Amino acid sequence: TIRPVRRSYYDPSSAPGKGVVWEWENDSGSWTPYDMDVGITIQRAYEKQHPWVDLSAIGFCYVIDFATMGQINRQTQRKRRVRRRLDMVYPLVSGTLPKSQSWPASPGVAAAPPAPTCACPQCLLVMSVKATVSATGPGTATLQPRKAPPAPPAVPKAPALAPGAKAPDGVAVARGSLKLPAAQGARRQAASTPALSSAGSAASPPGAGSSKASHPGLGTLNRSHLQRLAIAQSRVLIASGVPTVPVKNLTGSSPVNPALAGITGILMSAAGLPVCLTRPPKLVLHPPPVSKSEIQSIPGISHTCRKTTKKQAKKGKTPEEVLKKYLQKVRHPPDEDCTICMERLSAPSGYKGPQPTVKPDLVGKLVKCGHIFHLHCLVAMYNNGNKDGSLQCPTCKTIYGVKTGTQPPGKMEYHIIPHALPGHSDCKTIRIIYNIPPGVQGPEHPNPGKSFTARGFPRHCYLPDSEKGRKVLKLLLVAWDRRLIFAIGTSSTTGESDTVIWNEIHHKTEFGSNLTGHGYPDINYLDNVLAELAAQGITEESLAQEKD
Repeated sequence: TIRPVRRSYYDPSSAPGKGVVWEWENDSGSWTPYDMDVGITIQRAYEKQHPWVDLSAIGFCYVIDFATMGQINRQTQRKRRVRRRLDMVYPLVSGTLPKSQSWPASPGVAAAPPAPTCACPQCLLVMSVKATVSATGPGTATLQPRKAPPAPPAVPKAPALAPGAKAPDGVAVARGSLKLPAAQGARRQAASTPALSSAGSAASPPGAGSSKASHPGLGTLNRSHLQRLAIAQSRVLIASGVPTVPVKNLTGSSPVNPALAGITGILMSAAGLPVCLTRPPKLVLHPPPVSKSEIQSIPGISHTCRKTTKKQAKKGKTPEEVLKKYLQKVRHPPDEDCTICMERLSAPSGYKGPQPTVKPDLVGKLVKCGHIFHLHCLVAMYNNGNKDGSLQCPTCKTIYGVKTGTQPPGKMEYHIIPHALPGHSDCKTIRIIYNIPPGVQGPEHPNPGKSFTARGFPRHCYLPDSEKGRKVLKLLLVAWDRRLIFAIGTSSTTGESDTVIWNEIHHKTEFGSNLTGHGYPDINYLDNVLAELAAQGITEESLAQEKD
């Protein structure tokens, strides 16, 4: 795997130039430094004696309050402590800045022996695009030095520097978001900052600079000006019917999506296609504000709130008595493996844990699905589970009895709000609010006696107020009563252990968009969640069982 690396330069007056580091307190009580761009933004506002700074302009939904030295999440209102720490000052750059390993190469750089070519697919792709653009001739965008009047002869284009080569003295190379030290930048910027210009006027011979045809160099524009220029050009292209390439996180700090958009733009330009960068739809997590008088109960469903408490496992029956209801003994087992212990069914069970009371060589067949296992293995599997009187076939997941989970105590609210979901404009919306507080794990949880966290609560979820949407809600209520909506485990998004997590029944938590994949429109969602509920043993038959 090949990944790009880079060395960034910062103004001596910025946070890294002064050795200032801004940090936030994480859940373990230790301090984590902000990304460099975020720290620079915070320090700039701090030096201007602003009472607070909103980080949404750089892609983060946080507000830093300098009075309390706290970070506030604008969505959840959760607060964390922040601190300002002095560290080692970044060293100043003396002499000529190193050459940027980027393409296209800036002009005016001395030739160097070409680096050996790489045969990986990525390098081959880049080299083919370079060759295509070079062969296209007039009509492609090239980098030319900005000329100061009177216009000097143009410097012929030179090949890029090999890795490790240095640019000659007197040449400063413009980088992505490079800020030169004030004295050095003032001396060198006017002479050799490259600017992006169009070579559409191919009739002009190389070196013939026309003041009428020349445009201000893009190197003189800051990031916000470049974005305004790109948006203005995009509007013109959109109006003319040019296909658009959406760029996510255009104002954020992550380089991934802009880099992909840049590669796409290079490939489209090489093919002679116009490129138009557009902003993606805005993330809409919550509906517009709703007053209490606008909230309605759901017809056919009693109450608007349901609580759950810890349910103890059914007592009075041993594991052997529970399994006896679901099994038939097999006197002559087939010549195949037990899929629990992976030993032959004709041989004793290979389970090495606490020994159940049944003999290790007994074999049984589940009555619904017909899969065969050692009774010894099935009893051990039952003892390691929730011990709620139910059993799930480890091969086909068929459920015997009523499956329950280990969801911690909490509250589930549900009602109708007067707003429509994208793709469901013909009906209102069912809003579900889950709220589970942190607590201590019980005997059915991974680490009994240890505390667990509950992040992101209350969690808001949405269903269309249609016939199928109400059906899904009724089944979710059954899943809630059976403690199957949530569990305690390790979060797949944060990596935190001993925390409340979703339990394989997907919910839509994004109200007005679908940028995260957890929103609308999604024409298959209701069918998918019905299938996930069925996998937990919750179907329309379950509704009749609950009534009984």
